[in-house]
Amino acid sequence: MIAVDFLLNIFSDHTVRVVALGAMILGVTAGCLGSFAVLRQQSLLGDAISHATLPGVALAFLITQNKSPIVLLMGAALSGWLGMALVMAITKMTRIKLDTALGMILSVFFGFGLVLLTIIQKLPTATKAGLNKFLFGNAATLLESDVITMSVLGLLAIFLVALFWKEFKILVFDYDFAQSLGLRVHFLDVFLTTLIVITIVIGLQMVGVVLMSAMLVAPAAAARQWTDHLGKMVFLSAVFGAGAGVAGAVTSSLVIHLPTGPTVVIYISFIVLVSLLFAPNRGLLWDWIRAQRGRREIQTTAMLKNMLLFSESQTNPFHPHDIAALRAIGKGALNKTMLELKKRGLVESFAGNRWALTQEGLKMAKHLMEKYEGHLNAYSSS
Repeated sequence: MIAVDFLLNIFSDHTVRVVALGAMILGVTAGCLGSFAVLRQQSLLGDAISHATLPGVALAFLITQNKSPIVLLMGAALSGWLGMALVMAITKMTRIKLDTALGMILSVFFGFGLVLLTIIQKLPTATKAGLNKFLFGNAATLLESDVITMSVLGLLAIFLVALFWKEFKILVFDYDFAQSLGLRVHFLDVFLTTLIVITIVIGLQMVGVVLMSAMLVAPAAAARQWTDHLGKMVFLSAVFGAGAGVAGAVTSSLVIHLPTGPTVVIYISFIVLVSLLFAPNRGLLWDWIRAQRGRREIQTTAMLKNMLLFSESQTNPFHPHDIAALRAIGKGALNKTMLELKKRGLVESFAGNRWALTQEGLKMAKHLMEKYEGHLNAYSSS
């Protein structure tokens, strides 16, 4: 109840509501479109396009002398799309690979943008420009009209993704198959990248040119750890992006001089870290647990075989053997391994640190040996 009252008090502030809504819209849109970029192994594409928007913002101001967000974002969109078109043209018409082309466009456009910003700062209207906010974002300056624009563009991008879902799905997973079906793969490729450009333009005011690539890639990278299904991945990516956006907006409102954009990126980075560690199928923690289980299974299996071989010299198959003798005939004869076998009811212990197979253990050891010999015979006959 206290937490609910606390959140209600926070969201009673008009500025916080506007910023949180804008961050949520950005998170959902970037998470949705970023999934396709990640699956196509084009994560650097978002970074290149976001940096390529900077000269468009500067040129739009120089040409119009107007700092209206609509005008500046239109310039950013045109510049970003031009950068994307140049990347495609370079990779298609030359032998330069995609990553090299992306790096070239990123550095050239961003450098050109910084030069233009320097020129703008020396103009008489420099104090009215305020274009530096597009570098790292300035969410506090968001207005309701900006959020409405973000909402319209975001909903349009998501609607188009839903409309072309089947085509995009085939394009992402099997480009050649999509081409064999007669789909206009080049058009779909350009169209999907254009939607990514729209997503980047949406986030410029929130997180800026430098950090926008993180918003595009991180939610999708986190979602990819949890599922192998495209629909679920897009949904999880949108949820992660929205959650990080709202959390970052709220946190920045509670701490003085804490910028929203970097805070949002820190939250989404934390989500990525948690996903990398704890996701059931791909998480590093679960990989480690599975590796430990596999290692224990190998050790216990080897020990059962060793005990069976050792007991063949005895008339009594359940004759106990000293741990030192078991260690001498092969690796894995450790106390931990024997305790694991005892826990499973496959061996029993005797005084003097001696061990013997149980009835169930003897049965299991013979089964493992027969299975091993069967594989060996099959391999030899082949």
